[in-house]
Parts: sequence; structure tokens; C-alpha cells
Amino acid sequence: MPTLLHIDSSVFPQGSASRDVTTTFRKEWEAQHPNGTVIYRDLAAEPLPHLDLHGASAAFVAPADRTPEQTAAFALRDALATELEQADAVLIGAPMYNFAIPSTLKAWVDHVVIAGRTVGDTPSAAGTPVTVVASRGGSYAPGTPRESFEFVQNYLQKLLGDFLGLEVHFIVPELTAAPANPAMAELIPLFEASKVKAHEDAVDKAKALAARVA
Repeated sequence: MPTLLHIDSSVFPQGSASRDVTTTFRKEWEAQHPNGTVIYRDLAAEPLPHLDLHGASAAFVAPADRTPEQTAAFALRDALATELEQADAVLIGAPMYNFAIPSTLKAWVDHVVIAGRTVGDTPSAAGTPVTVVASRGGSYAPGTPRESFEFVQNYLQKLLGDFLGLEVHFIVPELTAAPANPAMAELIPLFEASKVKAHEDAVDKAKALAARVA
């Protein structure tokens, strides 16, 4: 049965725009595949350790020659990479924090990027569709004053798409800070429209991807 790898990284367990939209996607996916498998990682509730010397160096040492520390560290990298490789689709909640992705999501990225395996001439998960819910408090769309500050979509498209060979799709709920920021009050209608569209896009994308792996 189809497998969905679902990753959330928002630090907020409630009231998170990215979590709300990934939940909508996941519910629709599960409705289409009630007997499927969902591998869930909440990187805020259970953060991964940062990639360290042992984990990084182990990728360049034959398994039989690794130290016990390298073996232990690489076991996590192998498990995370295997989850990615075995997934039929990937769902990632990636809110913008200080113009980039959360550090917990960067830690996941650093673990799954393994030279000669997930990256290289034949990336092991190439072609897997990944839907990224890239929420943000303002707008960084083309033509906006802060367009040049957008380092979430740009980074993840290059990393996930060009480097790992995944098929990347973005859903972008924006202006999420408008309801709480008086200076953005006039943008609340645009925020509300963006929110509605994000949930509609999540349902449509989940249905489309579920049909592809039926």
C-alpha cells in the first residue's frame, strides 16, 4: 500500500498555519488510501540531533571500518534516508523563520543528504513527489518589497528538486501574521483568501498524488 512521509517543523503545536494545511493534505490522502502507511515526524516535538563529525565522516568510510560512534551516528542517517526512499509521496511543513527554514528541518536535510546515495548521478529517491507547505507571516512573492528575502522556496527547490531529484510542489499560505499585527490589518482579506486557497490546494494535491500511486 502507498506510503506517505509526513514531516512537520513548526514550533507551534496549535495555531500553526503550516500544520493546519499539512493536516488537511494528510486527511485527504488518508481518505484516498485508508489502508496506506503514514510515517510521521514532528521535528519540533522530537528534534533530530544536528549532524556531527561522526555522522558526517561515516558516510565516507566503509561500514566495516567505522568506529562505534560512526556506526551509531550513521544508523540514524540510514533510517531517515530509508524513510525517504520508501515513501511514495512526501509532505513537509516548512514555515519561514527569519527568512529561512526551521533549524530542525535543516537538521533533517543534513542527515538525508548522503553522497552516492540520495544525491549523485542516480539519487535514490529521484522522482518522488514532495509537497512543501511554505507558510510565512508576510509576503515574499515576486514583485513584493521583500522578494529578495525569500530563502525557503528558493532553497528547498534547489535542495529537494535539483540535488535530491524530487518532484517539488509548493503550497504557500502567506500573510499569516496579519490577524495579530495591527500594522497589517488592511491585509487580512488577502490573508484569508490565501488561507482558503492553501487548504483547497492541499486537498487537490493530495487527491492528485494519491491517484498517481493508487
